[in-house]
Amino acid sequence: MRSDRRAPVAIVGGGFSGTILAVQLAKRGIRSVLIDGSGRAGNGLAYSTRDPAHLVNVRASGMSALPDDLGHFARKSGDPEAFVQRRVFGAYLRDLLAESMAGGLVERVDSNAVSARADGGGWSVGLEDDATVKAEALVLANGNQEPEALGSLARLGERYVNNPWGKAAQAAIADLAARGGSALLIGTGLTMVDLALSLDAAGYRGRAVALSRRGQVPLAHSAFEPAPVSRQEIPTRLGPLFRWLRERSAQVGWRAAIDSVRPHSHAMWQGFDLAEQRAFLRHARAWWDVHRHRIAPQVAATIARMIGEHRLEIVPGRIVAAHSNSQGIDVEYRRRGESEPTGRGFDYVFNCTGPLGAIGRTRDPLLRNLLDGSVISPDALGIGIDVDERSRPHGSRNLWALGPLTKGRFWEIVAVPDIRGQAAAVAEDIARELGG
Repeated sequence: MRSDRRAPVAIVGGGFSGTILAVQLAKRGIRSVLIDGSGRAGNGLAYSTRDPAHLVNVRASGMSALPDDLGHFARKSGDPEAFVQRRVFGAYLRDLLAESMAGGLVERVDSNAVSARADGGGWSVGLEDDATVKAEALVLANGNQEPEALGSLARLGERYVNNPWGKAAQAAIADLAARGGSALLIGTGLTMVDLALSLDAAGYRGRAVALSRRGQVPLAHSAFEPAPVSRQEIPTRLGPLFRWLRERSAQVGWRAAIDSVRPHSHAMWQGFDLAEQRAFLRHARAWWDVHRHRIAPQVAATIARMIGEHRLEIVPGRIVAAHSNSQGIDVEYRRRGESEPTGRGFDYVFNCTGPLGAIGRTRDPLLRNLLDGSVISPDALGIGIDVDERSRPHGSRNLWALGPLTKGRFWEIVAVPDIRGQAAAVAEDIARELGG
């Protein structure tokens, strides 16, 4: 019989959110168990890549994991202005975790959590190997969820790759690099950029099409003069806000205008009513994402080179039909503004639409268990977990959520600067709760 592990805090998810929370708790002398069966504990999905072409999207000066030492990573990297390889940042996170583990304040459990239940004022977390972790407090730091399959494409066989970060995608990239051929990338955001970089780095010389409704690609970082504003200067309604951003962009440049609202993003989002939040997601999100979540200049140059060499075509449009054939998948898509569809065969089709956008459809066993048991519930938009201002799911005791799971309340909660602050706040809240 397996013996139970016990600790004051159980953290599910070993990506950036969970790792930094464990470090923050250790700084407060609080022991935690970090549960992650992915094999990427200390890195998570984003920073476990080994591909040197994958760079962080923020300069080293903005990538410290510690909110009380904003120059921490810059000193480690040696160049505050560099857009370092993501694997370098991953090594930095592993080092932070290793320090906390060496101090005896963090234990790593290499198994997946599949269930959780309230147990005598605390929590009992069931693992896939039938072991149990018992803790006073439970934190959900599961991170972004695997994308949902795109309708009928999921039935077209192995040439459709739904998870662009998985082993099937790696095998498809290697096959394309070896044999050439064509690829359809559905989506033109950061996920598409990562996949295009991997194709290029692998030596792919074929032709790829990246398709999305608007055909917008993330824009590049560039030097600009900051132009900070106070919260009182920013309109509180969605329509006036975007008019204000256009006017301010004409005055100070769009990069300065967008970055000036970043310190106020949580307050802005929470100031919108539900209808405005829905309107943002439907009509403004694509515009916001490409301007707000910019890519390193080197990455932008690679994408531009691939486009210039006719190895990557960005197409605004929609898929009309898709059918499998003996070599791949035949796709008909209609370009925006055209009445007749374009038909073309692809060796592989990749889902690059980004992480799952509807938490109610998650296949994560623990989240599924908690949702089905009404321990947690989707937020009003259905994009994450319903939490309060302290990142606590409503109606549950000694339970917290971190990172992308809380985007319904905070929206901008996927980047290092946002999550490091949230992790420190949650660690402080846990310290108060357990100390009381």
